[in-house]
Amino acid sequence: MTDLNARRLEIDALRALLAIRHHGGITRAADALGLSQSAVSHKIRRLEVSLDCDLLSRKPGDRTFTAAGEDLLDYAGRILGLHDEALLSLTRTTLAGRLALGLTEDTTCTDLARILGRFRRLHPEVAVRTKVRMSLVLRDMLDRGELDAAIVQVFSHEVRPTDLVLFRENIHWVRHRDFVLPEEGPIPFLSFDDNCFYRRWALDIGQDEGGVLETVFECSSAAGIVAAVTAGLGVALLSGRHLRPDMTLIEDRLPAPPSVAYIVRRARKTRNPALDTLVSEIESEISRYGGLGLAS
Repeated sequence: MTDLNARRLEIDALRALLAIRHHGGITRAADALGLSQSAVSHKIRRLEVSLDCDLLSRKPGDRTFTAAGEDLLDYAGRILGLHDEALLSLTRTTLAGRLALGLTEDTTCTDLARILGRFRRLHPEVAVRTKVRMSLVLRDMLDRGELDAAIVQVFSHEVRPTDLVLFRENIHWVRHRDFVLPEEGPIPFLSFDDNCFYRRWALDIGQDEGGVLETVFECSSAAGIVAAVTAGLGVALLSGRHLRPDMTLIEDRLPAPPSVAYIVRRARKTRNPALDTLVSEIESEISRYGGLGLAS
């Protein structure tokens, strides 16, 4: 019989394990957590010794996590969620009121969904109304005072000092590997709708450097754009997490896209204690993991 008393799941080691998943490797996780690579490796190694199994694959070309590591990741997320919620419950203050929050489709598929769920359980007297829209629409709603805060994408150079940066990522021109760019004439463009700032950049500043785009497909959903690329209908701008094995990056004929940041942006109005608490919890989550994870 396995001696469970001899085994331990250390909280800091589980956080390091999740950070490796979020950031795609030990080196990036260490940078995000403000630790040395050896410190993160040591935490994982101690956990592996305690559990008597390998959690990370150390063979070149293999996936980052072993089967045991993948299994533990699911438990780690739930364990840390309960751990953090328990700590917050001991220090929570009585909050009441209303919050109008804006989210993009992408951010509903991140750790923010879990944080919002926890916030509602801990503060049941706060009514949270969430609207999912595209970033430009949410930014306009903020300016009109229709939202207390929004979690949106902006180009990295548009980040304000008052914004809370959740994570950053690159966007890429992509095509299906079997799609051939026309040698002459316009390039067929698979675009989000008029409220997408990717689209506005591509059709405005992007074309100043050469390539002429002709919009042949419009869709407000990333899943729809991915499907259109896979069907070989043209080229698109997509973030790294939407790339598929049958897609090829386009590195010539079109200008290099700027990087983007996901941010929390607050409306310019009187402070809201409930919003202050929610933003504080998001900041704490970032400090623990060096960012927020995105669902694939």
